[in-house]
Amino acid sequence: MTGAPAKPLSVNPLKASQPLGASLAFLGLRRAMPLMHGSQGCTAFGKVFLVRHFREPIPLQTTAMDQVSSIMGADGNVIEALRTLSGRDQPDVIGLVTTGLSETQGTDIRRCVREFRAGHPEFERVAVVPVNTPDFLGSLESGFALAVEAILETLVPEGRVAGRRPRRVNVLASSMLTPGDIEVIREWVAAFGLDPVVLPDLADSLDGRLTPGEHSALTIGGTPKADIAAMGESVATLVIGASLDRAADILKARTGVPDHRFPGLMGLADCDALTGALRAISGNPVPAWLERRRDQLRDAMVDSHFMLGFARVALAADPDLLVALGGFLRGMGAEIVAAVSPTRAGILARLETDVTIGDLEDLEHLARRNAARLVITNSHGAETARRLGLPLLRAGFPQYDRLGGHARAWVGYRGTRQALFDLANLLLSQHHDDVKPYRSLYWQGAPRAREGAAAPACPVA
Repeated sequence: MTGAPAKPLSVNPLKASQPLGASLAFLGLRRAMPLMHGSQGCTAFGKVFLVRHFREPIPLQTTAMDQVSSIMGADGNVIEALRTLSGRDQPDVIGLVTTGLSETQGTDIRRCVREFRAGHPEFERVAVVPVNTPDFLGSLESGFALAVEAILETLVPEGRVAGRRPRRVNVLASSMLTPGDIEVIREWVAAFGLDPVVLPDLADSLDGRLTPGEHSALTIGGTPKADIAAMGESVATLVIGASLDRAADILKARTGVPDHRFPGLMGLADCDALTGALRAISGNPVPAWLERRRDQLRDAMVDSHFMLGFARVALAADPDLLVALGGFLRGMGAEIVAAVSPTRAGILARLETDVTIGDLEDLEHLARRNAARLVITNSHGAETARRLGLPLLRAGFPQYDRLGGHARAWVGYRGTRQALFDLANLLLSQHHDDVKPYRSLYWQGAPRAREGAAAPACPVA
């Protein structure tokens, strides 16, 4: 059951905005440029978040709405920005993302794209993907999902040629997956002799590669536009994260490619479900190294269950990640004593605990009231954990006060195993023995005996 926000404002914000989520999705496409239709401040603030999290150069442009265009109309800004980017940078894809300012103004970005096409036919090869993402609604997760839906509607042609490439598998990757997670999934799929096309592929574009030559104004790496257009020829689609269910419906309706949906890939049962699906799709046996990693996870579950059993955990994250982490922890016997999501989502019902729609202040109050022993949220929760005197496991977006958070793998047998060890070690670091040590009266007399004093006489039974 989910609750409703009880406050008129967010005191300690948990959520990131929809335009930021949509821009992140476009960063997973090759030779792409996200373009925010809004003020320069909207784009600059979002770019700071992305740079601090990934510690990489982030291509992100703006239509630079000012006071005059905000009142009189900014359609010209959109068309001019599309013309400039298409002519100067020659991207394969431009992701046109709205912000709260342009949505409040009422900009029809699809009409702007039609006018751009009519006025500049020379840029026909540049795909423009418009997506409405007002930042006064939803969160990073929903904006990311809206962008994936728009990419599929714009770049995937309708047809019925599913299976033409019998070894090709589509993977729709939720915003909860890190670049490290996507690397794991690609290797997982390839282990069965299959060729994965990941949309969007953040692992290929934001994995920290050092490229020779001059700086590129566009994304380096990511899913090629040609591979997206050919997704209808794949034998199957793997959908990771319930936030992409509508995107999966769109892809299936346009192409007829059957899909397999997974709310998450943490924990033994979830990992076994994907392994079983890949075995059925490929017809190949499970590789020996994957069986070994499964055994290692089972051993880690035995090793850590003393620490995680009945551990009281406070969680705050977007719905997909919240449910994935919560289900994983409950499977290990932990108790979710505080769960906070920035937005409502149907998948929250799977958590089987009360979920508060709120912010990090709500998490702090719930964790203190319910005697939590561990906090799991993004880097904004560091001060919350400090005030509570509890250890913090950083998960989600953004993570800016530690290196490597974006590269960490949470999914798969090995990622789950490492998460178990990290959780158990954090709980061990907070362990305090509530039973005071017994001190015998004979121990108290021992120092006096060493100093030459007589020891207490032994009582006669």
